[in-house]
Amino acid sequence: MSAIEFFEKGTGQPVVLIHGFCETARMWTDFADKLSDNFRVICPNLPEIAGSPIAGDHITLEEVAVLLEEWLEENRIENPIVIGHSLGGYVTLALLELLGSKLKAVGLFHSTAFADDQAKKDMRDRTILFLKKNGVDKFVTSFVPPLFPEDRREELSKEIDQAIEDAKSSTLDGLIAFAGAMRDRKDRLDVLKDYPGSKLLIAGTEDGAVKIEASRAQKEAFTHYFELEGVGHMGMMERKEETLNLVREFALSCLS
Repeated sequence: MSAIEFFEKGTGQPVVLIHGFCETARMWTDFADKLSDNFRVICPNLPEIAGSPIAGDHITLEEVAVLLEEWLEENRIENPIVIGHSLGGYVTLALLELLGSKLKAVGLFHSTAFADDQAKKDMRDRTILFLKKNGVDKFVTSFVPPLFPEDRREELSKEIDQAIEDAKSSTLDGLIAFAGAMRDRKDRLDVLKDYPGSKLLIAGTEDGAVKIEASRAQKEAFTHYFELEGVGHMGMMERKEETLNLVREFALSCLS
């Protein structure tokens, strides 16, 4: 058994939504509610997040992909459209490399096919040191707010508080493991380019975690590319209806 926790809603074509770092499947609740009118929407918790276990504080994205492959088989999730936010996008690409045409379509939501550059790798190392020294609660309280645009944080305070509370259910080992997995992941731009199915990228012009310049540098690899003006790293909260519609229209286009 893969021991991956998840929730699902609806019937029909499977759409798998994968959360990011310091997030859980709960972040997709509103998306799942709305998308379930047309699809079977399945939202897993990544290993070591809110009850889905791994052993220790180390994991690779390739190992996560194998766990998800087992989970897909166990739950008869066939030919899914897989869309991931941030870390969830990195996991989606690792799953794409493993399963290829067994995926109907893929989407990256504030994510990238590029590997970390050295500055980002150094930041991941600092994250791991901070976590080991200070623990989950102190880390997520400082990590989450900057994911949102500075000039909208007061307006989005409810969403930020919700995201912080969600992040607090992450385990220390899980956050350390995934910070390392993101640091050590490989470039998968060729995997993305070689995949013949539909490919979505949603980018934010004010995203501090995945710079818009990086998104623009890989846009030709995608069949569907959207930039959200003034949006940071959390478009599903900052522009819920707009991003929901983008995901819905992309998924519907994959059915024709």
